[in-house]
Amino acid sequence: MLKNILYSSCLFLLLITLSCSKPEKHAKTENMKATNPVIYFEIPVSDLKRAEQFYTAVFNFSFEKEKIDGYDMALFPFEEKDSGITGALAKGHAYKPTKDGVIIYFKTENIDECLSKVLQNGGKTLYPKKTDKKHGFSVAEFEDSEGNRIAVHETINNY
Repeated sequence: MLKNILYSSCLFLLLITLSCSKPEKHAKTENMKATNPVIYFEIPVSDLKRAEQFYTAVFNFSFEKEKIDGYDMALFPFEEKDSGITGALAKGHAYKPTKDGVIIYFKTENIDECLSKVLQNGGKTLYPKKTDKKHGFSVAEFEDSEGNRIAVHETINNY
């Protein structure tokens, strides 16, 4: 019986010690900010030069060209200090443009102007501008020069 009391007392002291201590591992975890789970995307293209010209004309993007694992890539602009994700236009046998896959949303200040540029540069409107007044934004979808379904998002400040 004395053995059980001694064992229980030691266990109790151990638990108290552990609960009062703050291991560095946990301290680091507590200080980390939560992040969005998506960090990168790739848009499949058949003609990298044509796609670069399209996205430059529509969004005024500049690209950095890279060859990654044998695939030609045109990397979208990325600023470490800004929020959001980045990605690339990607050409290679593993990349097939489609309207039936994941939809990437690009931020724009003016959807109407953006859709006009899409049409001027060989794209097509797939889903006309719709405004959600309750949540304060507008969206639209278009087909890019490669046949991908892409969306645009505009924040509406006066709702």
